[in-house]
Amino acid sequence: MAVASALRTLRRRVLTPSTTETLIAKRGFHEKNREAKDLLETVGRRFLQGYGYAMESRDSAEAEASLERIPTRFRGFAYEGAGMGFAMLDGLPTQGRGHVDRFLAGRGADHIYMVYVGIGWAMARLPRFCWPDIDALDPLLRWLVLDGYGFHQAYFRTPRYVHEQYRESEFPWPAHDTPGYTGNAIDQGVGRALWFVGGTDPDLVATMIEKYPAARHADLWAGAGLAATYAGGVDERELHAFKDRAGEHRAMVAQGSAFAAEARIKGGTLMPHTELATRVLCGMDAADAARVTQETITLDTAPGLPAYEVWRRAIATAIADRGGC
Repeated sequence: MAVASALRTLRRRVLTPSTTETLIAKRGFHEKNREAKDLLETVGRRFLQGYGYAMESRDSAEAEASLERIPTRFRGFAYEGAGMGFAMLDGLPTQGRGHVDRFLAGRGADHIYMVYVGIGWAMARLPRFCWPDIDALDPLLRWLVLDGYGFHQAYFRTPRYVHEQYRESEFPWPAHDTPGYTGNAIDQGVGRALWFVGGTDPDLVATMIEKYPAARHADLWAGAGLAATYAGGVDERELHAFKDRAGEHRAMVAQGSAFAAEARIKGGTLMPHTELATRVLCGMDAADAARVTQETITLDTAPGLPAYEVWRRAIATAIADRGGC
């Protein structure tokens, strides 16, 4: 037992990135103010804490016990990190398989959105032959993995993915039905990352989005709206300014905001800043915004569009029809 514990501790130390990698100064991200800086750096630390729990725990139950002690506001980020950690273990040839499946069979199921995003982080760091089997993932939610991949790339490869607006022309993601949608899903993650790169400054985030080709704006705005609601870091005035800058993409900002509300409520981590964001961005409280995501859920596809995108558009339309945006 002592030897096994020592090996797990070593595994954590070797495979866990340094927390210095999440410092605003290290990343070169915008510092709006001290409060926003502290928030974003705490998110990074809690993510890596969750990742470390996955690396060092005997099993997913032990990891869950540690994750549940994380402060409510940051617990979802820790589950995201754990999702990355368990996906990394699945991808390493000496660690066996099924780590993510066992995690999702327990408390991780309530954080499935965050866990799937964490899988995308692992995918960004693993060779392709170690990537997860797409057919084993939830057919509706599997696109969140690419959202996580996009966030990782914009967060760690900011000059290329943000300042140069790089986008993969061909991505090796075996989505048998709609392979052309991969760029859209990745952009949703890039949009989330822009909230961090811009230091939660809504004007700066909007300006960065506007520098991308117009065809990418809807997905980027949706991702930023999700981050503004889930991570927070802004007051009511800033949220209204952000909504105004979104213009014709307000409905997609609302869709991202509703996704964030659903993720927090499902995970039991609803916070006041999420309630504030949905009231401004969706025109309704968090519970109602989350309810819209459940009422519109579908497995129907459309020509060239996966069910995931049909669902996202239905959420945006439903919120707009209720006068929320």
